[in-house]
Amino acid sequence: MITDPEILKHLMQQGSLLPKEEMLEVARKKGNLYIGIPKEISFQERRVALVPETVSLLVANGHRVKVETKSGEGSNFSDNDYSEAGAEICYDRKEIFSCDLIFKVAPPDEDEVAMMPGNQTLISALQISIQPKIILQKLMEKKITAIAWDYIRDDSGVFPVVRTMGEIAGSTAMLVAGELLSSFYNGKGLMLGGVAGVQPTEVVVIGAGTVGENATRCALGLGASVKVFDNSLSKLRRLQNDLGVRVYTSVIQPKVLAKSLMRADVVIGALRAPLGRTPCVVTEEMVRNMKPGSVLIDVSIDQGGVFETSRVTTHNNPTFKMHDIIHYCVPNIASRVSRTASFALSNIFSPILMNMGQMGGCKELIIRDSGFRSGVYIYKGHLTSEVLGKVFDLKYKDIELLLMGMK
Repeated sequence: MITDPEILKHLMQQGSLLPKEEMLEVARKKGNLYIGIPKEISFQERRVALVPETVSLLVANGHRVKVETKSGEGSNFSDNDYSEAGAEICYDRKEIFSCDLIFKVAPPDEDEVAMMPGNQTLISALQISIQPKIILQKLMEKKITAIAWDYIRDDSGVFPVVRTMGEIAGSTAMLVAGELLSSFYNGKGLMLGGVAGVQPTEVVVIGAGTVGENATRCALGLGASVKVFDNSLSKLRRLQNDLGVRVYTSVIQPKVLAKSLMRADVVIGALRAPLGRTPCVVTEEMVRNMKPGSVLIDVSIDQGGVFETSRVTTHNNPTFKMHDIIHYCVPNIASRVSRTASFALSNIFSPILMNMGQMGGCKELIIRDSGFRSGVYIYKGHLTSEVLGKVFDLKYKDIELLLMGMK
């Protein structure tokens, strides 16, 4: 044993001069995403899943993005805009559907699913009312992980895409009503809201959800007189509190509603059903008793409609007259303002995709983020949606149990 202080001091000095291994921080494992953005081919769908600004952010963080040529034309984004943002422009649709993560607005059709090699992730809308069973079965056969962006929840438990699209639909519906009231659209020649000394237009909003709230905000901002109907007292109470002003509210009672409709210049149908058809609360007789030249806008037409006289129309031919009442029944109102809607979608999915990359891929995000997990309806070929399982008589598994079994 060495006890001499001088020798110990010498040895310590020698040891301090020896090279030591550097202690580096262990970084979280990252994954580079390989994203494909196809051109939307659904009828009159003009939105695009990601705008060039979001693509630029993803590419700058090491992710690879392929965009099908002319994908952004409906929202006034050129191929050059995407190319400048760092995206690869593809002229063959098969290339897009070969990407690891396919991100689109409308649900895929049979031809698009056929182009997918399998074991991929698909993020798109899920339209339960028109979802074909064959599409689900083919996605399951190809071991696809399918996520419905309209069922993803944020930190506060809200469906951000549904809420944002509802905000757009509500505000846009009221602006459309203003156009249809004008003389050049064969309306009554009224200005929505009116001016000092002139009686304001009467607006009835049926539904106090996100669409109804934003339609009400827009109408009040223009100076109209507004009445709101809904079967949920809690929704009516919340709407009053959120607006910060007192508006006429009522539960849906046929006699009260019929009396309000007789005086209305504009009626917005904005009721939603959790599943199945929207309740039809306005009968043909009520419509017949309205003032000639009044405007009905049925935002709920994609779920069957609020008015008995409603029938689906298109952006090219959006209106028809029945009983001298102008009907506007376009299912996809957000596509009317496709650029705004595309930016809104990108704002929601920018942080989601960035988190996905930071966590190492889609599987890790599904495991760690319960809000994102709520949007999963097929996981690696296994159906995880109870609703779809019961509707189509298909076997389904709980996503929580499925993930536990795969650990």
